[in-house]
Amino acid sequence: MLKVMPLETRDYELIKSAENVIEKNYKFGRHHIGAALRAKSGTIYSAVHVEANIGRITVCAEAMAIGKAITEGDHQFDTIVAVAHPHPHEEKEKCWVVSPCGMCRELISDYGKDIDVILSYHGELVKCNVMELLPEKYRSELV
Repeated sequence: MLKVMPLETRDYELIKSAENVIEKNYKFGRHHIGAALRAKSGTIYSAVHVEANIGRITVCAEAMAIGKAITEGDHQFDTIVAVAHPHPHEEKEKCWVVSPCGMCRELISDYGKDIDVILSYHGELVKCNVMELLPEKYRSELV
C-alpha cells in the first residue's frame, strides 16, 4: 500500500502546466505525453516526450523536463507529473494523469530521493514520494 498525500493547489497548477504543454504540442504518433516538474526554487519546467521510430530511443516527457530544468541551472526538484493526451480515435476528450514508467522512476529517484510524484491511485489524484514507487532501487557498488 502506497503512503500517499493529498494534492495542494500548487499541485493542480503543476498538472495544468503538463496539460498545457501537451495540448499545445500534441502530434499523433510523435508527442502525446506532457510532463511538468516543479523545482525547489518554485520554477516549473514543462516538456513533451519525443517519440522515435525505434522505440528504444524514445525519450519520456519526465526526462525531457528534468533535462530542461538542469539546462536552465535548476538541480533541486520538488514534484513531477505526467499527463497523456487523447488520440483522435479515443473516446476520452481531455488529458489524464499517468504514472511514470519504470525507467522514469529510476531517473527521477537518481535526481532526488525526496521528489514527489503525482499519480492516480484508486481513482484519486494523489502524490507520493518517488521511492514509494521504486522499492529496493538499483544502486551500483560505486555509489
